[in-house]
Amino acid sequence: MAQHEIENLFRRFKGQSVNVKTTSGGIYEGRVTEVSNDYVCLSEADGADVYLFFTAIESMISAGGSSR
Repeated sequence: MAQHEIENLFRRFKGQSVNVKTTSGGIYEGRVTEVSNDYVCLSEADGADVYLFFTAIESMISAGGSSR
């Protein structure tokens, strides 16, 4: 999937909880708080922010929940 399509996908989920699996095998859970043309920022439950480059993302699923 092209980076532009991934960026648009995360923009649709901004403010919602997602689970992201990376190519290195890491799994991250958090609310999408920021999306740029290179990365997405997830705010985890413990308050930590995680920045993931689109090139490192293998898959993403919605964890439900919305701030709207």
